[in-house]
Amino acid sequence: MKELACGLMAALALTTTLALAQEDKLIGVVSISATEANNARYIKGAEDAAKEIGWTISVIDAAGSADQANAAIQNFVQRGAKAVVDMVFPYSSIGAGLDSAKAAGVPVVTWGGGIGGTVAATNGSGAPMAEPVIKLMLDQMAGKGAILALTYRTGEVCRNREVVFDQMIEAFPDITVTKNQVRIPGYFEDGAQYANAWLASHPAGEGNLAIWGCWDDPAIGAIGALRQQARDDVKVYGVNGNAQALENIRNGHMHGTAWQDSYTEGANMVKLIPKIIEAGADWQPHAEEVPAVLVTPETVNAFIEAHPEAIGN
Repeated sequence: MKELACGLMAALALTTTLALAQEDKLIGVVSISATEANNARYIKGAEDAAKEIGWTISVIDAAGSADQANAAIQNFVQRGAKAVVDMVFPYSSIGAGLDSAKAAGVPVVTWGGGIGGTVAATNGSGAPMAEPVIKLMLDQMAGKGAILALTYRTGEVCRNREVVFDQMIEAFPDITVTKNQVRIPGYFEDGAQYANAWLASHPAGEGNLAIWGCWDDPAIGAIGALRQQARDDVKVYGVNGNAQALENIRNGHMHGTAWQDSYTEGANMVKLIPKIIEAGADWQPHAEEVPAVLVTPETVNAFIEAHPEAIGN
């Protein structure tokens, strides 16, 4: 009996040691929407890179809530995580989490959340990704018409993309813009609902019409409304280049997206974290960007051939 008790105690001690070892190399990931395609690719890249360097990843889905994101960061700090990745929430929205991490000496990096406060590094910044798609849309509208812009201001990425959109549209006073903010969760449904309302006041034959989503999914929701109403006179554009968007471009329902290599962004950020920790107070915050690739009906087949992984996720 004594031998059994000793064995159980030894097994428990080993389990505890292994758990502590895993927590000792834990990276906490706080996602704005862990199931959204681009977020999922980033997380997969982070998980693969962590496995490669012998670290572990734990993910909390904040479901679009900055309050939940702050609580998640604080939770990871209490668990002893060595670093936290904030996915899309602006650094200005996660002040409580950043304060908690700073007090514990835990570096926080962001994907699209920007550099500021105590953020150590960022990538996936929104504005550069959106520029080529917005330029394509405006070029194809030839200076006049109407755009439905599907936006989202809780996330830094979409907020910055909207700023770029506003700046670029200023040069085209003959293009009218209607803006609607979508929700997370609920972006597919909102995209369809806002498109239906907008289409009612923009009948076929009115002129150049376009729908732009600050990321692909709201625009894909709008495509559902367009197809339901048999409207083929509206061009649709998104950003991120998720698999659904690429399929819609290939099938003639979408006219452009910018593929964001979020898998590589996630992997690169995780591989950077040990360097940030090692440098300590000497670390200089900076951006680690991966350029976007514009995908159109003319280039989509060649793009998929070159990047088969993009259509598989």
